[in-house]
Amino acid sequence: MTRTYHARIYITLRPSVLDPAGTAVQSGLQHLGYDNVEQVRIGKYVELMLRADDEATAQSQLDRICDQLLANPVIENYRFELTEVEAVV
Repeated sequence: MTRTYHARIYITLRPSVLDPAGTAVQSGLQHLGYDNVEQVRIGKYVELMLRADDEATAQSQLDRICDQLLANPVIENYRFELTEVEAVV
């Protein structure tokens, strides 16, 4: 039986990669008086619904989706949360 899963995907730059957008936001925050903000890193957040036979298959598909399209594996890391969605009767 096919199940439906809700995926929350977080994509961030690798720690060794410079983040000019994060630096710009940090600078803006400091100009607004938020001197206590020490570092800002900007990333991407994606949600999607996915059908799969089981959670392991869904995780495998999500890994492929992230590697092939959503994240650049050279400069980005990703992680995801997967939740099974109950069928509505």
